[in-house]
Amino acid sequence: MQSSVSEIRRRLLFLLLRAFVIVLFLSFLFFTFIVGYFLTSPSAPGPFDFVNTLEGYYLAKGSWDGVESAFASIDDFESMSTILLDNDRRIVLDRRSDSVSVVGSIYEIQQDDVVINLTARSEQVGYLVITPYSLSQRFGFVRAIIFPVGIISFILGVFLVIVAILLVRRFINPLADVIYAARQVADGDLKTRIPMKGPQDLRSLSESFNEMAASLERSDRERRAMLADIAHELRTPLSVIRGRLEGIVDGIYSENGSQVSMALEQTYVLERLVEDLRLLTLAETRQLAFDKKDVNMVALIDRVLEMLSAEAEEKNVSFSFTEKSGNLYAHVDPQRFEQVISNLIGNAIRYVPNGGKIWVTAEEADNSLRITVNDNGTGVPDEDLPFIFDRFWRKEKSRSRASGGTGLGLAIAKQLIEAQEGKIEARNLPEGGLQVVVELKK
Repeated sequence: MQSSVSEIRRRLLFLLLRAFVIVLFLSFLFFTFIVGYFLTSPSAPGPFDFVNTLEGYYLAKGSWDGVESAFASIDDFESMSTILLDNDRRIVLDRRSDSVSVVGSIYEIQQDDVVINLTARSEQVGYLVITPYSLSQRFGFVRAIIFPVGIISFILGVFLVIVAILLVRRFINPLADVIYAARQVADGDLKTRIPMKGPQDLRSLSESFNEMAASLERSDRERRAMLADIAHELRTPLSVIRGRLEGIVDGIYSENGSQVSMALEQTYVLERLVEDLRLLTLAETRQLAFDKKDVNMVALIDRVLEMLSAEAEEKNVSFSFTEKSGNLYAHVDPQRFEQVISNLIGNAIRYVPNGGKIWVTAEEADNSLRITVNDNGTGVPDEDLPFIFDRFWRKEKSRSRASGGTGLGLAIAKQLIEAQEGKIEARNLPEGGLQVVVELKK
């Protein structure tokens, strides 16, 4: 089912938020583990480390007078509920925050108390009692831990919201546009384009997508045009053949008369059209085999001009071929390249007026061989020049067959040249007429 852009954005945002929640939860677990580790680690400072300090104080002073200074020197005892008792279990120092006992009074040791014997010279000198934390103390500890964790979580949450907003604007929205546009193209809407926004990578993705969509649209348009052109080209000879054969069947034409010859002539036209289409398809898909060798271009062009001389004489068209000195050899398939030159010169013959002229040149140019086919016809309108190598393009928009040809000659020439790593282009001559330039690697 087709999704809208807003739905795609919501899904992407949900995925992003889910990832944030997972990261936050894992961070909380990690923080809790670290805190628990340090609170329960055997290496953490504890009251037993303080026993030697108290015993040493008694040995030095001979009594517990002024023992508060010994406790004050150890920060680790600040948060602990401790009572120092003398040997008679009288209270010497009570460090409990909620205590109401009096110094010098007897302390009754409780079941949950932790009692540590203090000795000096192997004699009992007192007791260090660690009492359980009261409810208020425990609440204070919890508050002391939760408060910084809450502050950190709040700051982290604000940071994640800011990051999410930035990601939505910078990544999610452009990415949602790309996904939606891709689905539109998949559904056949080849006119879909997306605006280029976001970081450079997403801009490049949008640009590549637009180029792909434009290429698909152009290919689809060319495919439709080609099918229409093929149908148009086939309709005329098939209509002629059908009309003549129906006339023979109905007894209007004799079975061995000129009408049969005309029908046969149209089958030749169909055969040439089908063969040209097959050749063009093979050349475009690079499935056409080439037998390349070093070919003398002068001899090949002379041979083509001689083959087409009879056709040129019918229109009183003059030929000329000018070659300059140098190595006029090229590594090409001689049969295919002869077909290219034949198509170019044959096309020129069809479009030059009676009494016109066609001249061919061949010369070396920058490690390549340049061949030009020129005529003194009317040329091609500048707006049509980019399309003369397309299938079925003809100078006459009416597609009249008065000039002959299938409209595939120049398209075949272009594919055969490019398949042999060459280049071909056309331009109008300043004095009138068309010039087709072929460049081949030597």
